Amino acid sequence: MNNCMTCMTLRPAVVVAALVVTAAMVTLQALPAAAQMQLTGDRISAASGGDIVVHPMHHATLVLSWNGKVIYVDPAAAPGGDGAASAAAAFKGLPPPDLILVTDIHGDHFNAPTLVDLAGPNTRIVAPQAVIDQMPDGLKATTTAVANAQVVTIDTIMIEGVPMYNITEDRLKFHAKGRGNGYVVTLGGTRLYIAGDTEAHAEMKALKDIDVAFIPMNLPYTMTPEQAAEGVLAFKPSIVYPYHYGESDVAAFAKLVGANPDIEVRRQDWYP
Repeated sequence: MNNCMTCMTLRPAVVVAALVVTAAMVTLQALPAAAQMQLTGDRISAASGGDIVVHPMHHATLVLSWNGKVIYVDPAAAPGGDGAASAAAAFKGLPPPDLILVTDIHGDHFNAPTLVDLAGPNTRIVAPQAVIDQMPDGLKATTTAVANAQVVTIDTIMIEGVPMYNITEDRLKFHAKGRGNGYVVTLGGTRLYIAGDTEAHAEMKALKDIDVAFIPMNLPYTMTPEQAAEGVLAFKPSIVYPYHYGESDVAAFAKLVGANPDIEVRRQDWYP
């Protein structure tokens, strides 16, 4: 009898505890995957929506997060990897992308198997038409074509295509004007310029109100640190990240840009 009374006494508490655990599990499962993971990296204060987090991956690949949105830029294999294989495993443990930006057709920027593996049912992709032409049909349906100087807004994020091309005679064969895109992405009022594979052409130098810039410098495909510094000193971003630099002398770039004390050079490890 006493045992039965004990069971009757404890049963309501057990039921309440079970309900609490069940509610917690439902709440957790209801959260989007991105909300269950935290992106680590360098932080930039935005005017609204909280900080922008910059997470370097490798070479030309990075991940940005802001206000619950996650953006992958040029998710592809690291230099020297198997360009035919998916590089999606490198992103394991990171929040999945709401938006993917692809700048050009080259293998260090565009890898179709990686995009297939990373893009979820609600992921949007932005790319130049030359990239879309090489995509499998399944990806084309979720991809928005953006041309140089074209502006689109996707899920409140404004994206502007910026020309990316070579201007030095012996490099013209690498990146023709009009094929690929750099991008200016506006997050919480902060304008980020992702240059892609380019030299410091007139359109770069004419950019206005850029808060953060990602600038390449590697030969023979893009430009020298001196040319990169010339471009940066022309459009004067508040913060600049050297990326896509290979074995370039990033210290020389930083020293040249340091001629303008209003520009902060932030060096990250793009070649882990």
